[in-house]
Amino acid sequence: MRSNILETIGKTPLVKLNKIVHAIEANVYAKLEFFNPSLSTKDRIVLRIIENAETKGILSKNSVLVEATSGNTGASIAMIARIKGYSCVLCVKDTIAKEKYNMLKTLGAEIVLCPSNVMPDHPDSYYSKAKTIAGNMKNAYYVNQNFNKLNTLAHYETTGKEIWEQTKGQITHLIAAGSTGGTISGAGKYLKEKNPSIKIIGVDTKKSIVKHYHETGTFDRDKIYKSGIEGVGKNIITGNFDFDIIDEFIYVDKDKSAEFARQLVIDDGIWAGHSSGAAIQGLFEIKDRFNKNDLVVVIFPDHGSRYLSKIFSDEDVN
Repeated sequence: MRSNILETIGKTPLVKLNKIVHAIEANVYAKLEFFNPSLSTKDRIVLRIIENAETKGILSKNSVLVEATSGNTGASIAMIARIKGYSCVLCVKDTIAKEKYNMLKTLGAEIVLCPSNVMPDHPDSYYSKAKTIAGNMKNAYYVNQNFNKLNTLAHYETTGKEIWEQTKGQITHLIAAGSTGGTISGAGKYLKEKNPSIKIIGVDTKKSIVKHYHETGTFDRDKIYKSGIEGVGKNIITGNFDFDIIDEFIYVDKDKSAEFARQLVIDDGIWAGHSSGAAIQGLFEIKDRFNKNDLVVVIFPDHGSRYLSKIFSDEDVN
């Protein structure tokens, strides 16, 4: 028995993929993060950040949690805020899936829509809006998932440890989307400490700057575009990427990753989100590297119900 829903965060299952990976020689397992109560991996980091602020006495009963989010972190913030008695203001892009928008509203969040076609440092970007609101609002606490190192620490302490234990230390490759950098860097750091030969592989889009930065160490403003896949890619370099941990990034495509997400439902009955399809595409992009002794873990960050009007609609499929 659990005293509240927050006690169900973490310890998500690791499930073997079968039909969709039949052409891949390795054993492939998916870490199903949508088993967290708000249906995404972000519950891990938000709970860690908020409870740390509570321990330090930063939060009070009148506190307002403020964040820029593509939806999943916002859902976690809104859910945890409801349980703990805080309010929240969430800045989102105007391209957010309507399912995510409605979910945030249902959870009681105040939502600020921001244009998606502006540079990150523009005053109207969702990053800038969140900082401005947090700076001007009394009792505001800026969650700041992109630069709050508790993001990475949460995945180091939980996700990485769980994967190591669930695979009994047999994991050879980890594949995960690169967005804030917390999941891949935190889990990757734990796994590399256990076995430095484990390969940590990120997926990115060509409309993101992450892969380019990882390979060159340079930030090219000309490469800043909309990623095209919610939860994959970035137009800033966050404070949670540990590029020394990540061995490489693989480019994925918006449409092809959506196809993989849909095929995943048909083949293995797993309804995961767009970024999960991107992770599967990343797996297939390097499928010839694997052998029968490899054990590959692919992280599925969220649930497919978040994308009904996008990649799971008849209009989008056709």
